Amino acid sequence: MTDAAAPAPTPTPRPKAALNAARSFWLKQLHQWHWISAAISLVGLVLFAATGITLNHAAQIPAEPVTVEQTATLPAPLVARLGEMAEETTDPVPDAVARWAAAEMDAPIAGRPTETTVDEVYVALPAPGGDGWLTIDRATGEALRETTTRGWIAYLNDLHKGRNTGPVWYWFIDVFAVACVVFALTGLALLWLHARNRASTWPLVAAGLLIPAVIALIFIH
Repeated sequence: MTDAAAPAPTPTPRPKAALNAARSFWLKQLHQWHWISAAISLVGLVLFAATGITLNHAAQIPAEPVTVEQTATLPAPLVARLGEMAEETTDPVPDAVARWAAAEMDAPIAGRPTETTVDEVYVALPAPGGDGWLTIDRATGEALRETTTRGWIAYLNDLHKGRNTGPVWYWFIDVFAVACVVFALTGLALLWLHARNRASTWPLVAAGLLIPAVIALIFIH
């Protein structure tokens, strides 16, 4: 006798339905990674694109360097601490001298290598968009700091190049670059998924590859 309550066999999903389900899954994942990477890299993309233009036209963009000098005199006990340094060395100045320079002259010289001679201590203080240095006379304690700035465009250009920006910005550039790669690759995958409904997709992608390649091969020597 047949059991009427027996469950019906599960129908085998149709290949087209399974394909549509997989496509829907990947579309959702790619859109998520695409917008997240876009959000992370948006400000950086604008900054690096804009400074790419300013760097390309650096010779046409005028910049007036502004130089500021500061003077101060190291207290006698700290002059004695400088006397404890070797006559010629690249060692940083003693911590007490570095704290005085930071407080009195806003000069961040702690831990920085020096060019120390018998007569003076010289510390380079490069910065994005400018330059600077500090010297201290080892006999008299007279300190001179000079700072040169070249404006906001030069500052942003140096951020683009990672020039004199320190380790934190160095790592930010790497993280930003990874976000840009994710943004580009997920965009490419989305192009591939939508290409069948957009006939111009691959011709435009090919143009984006061929135009710079042709320019490089023909016009760059």
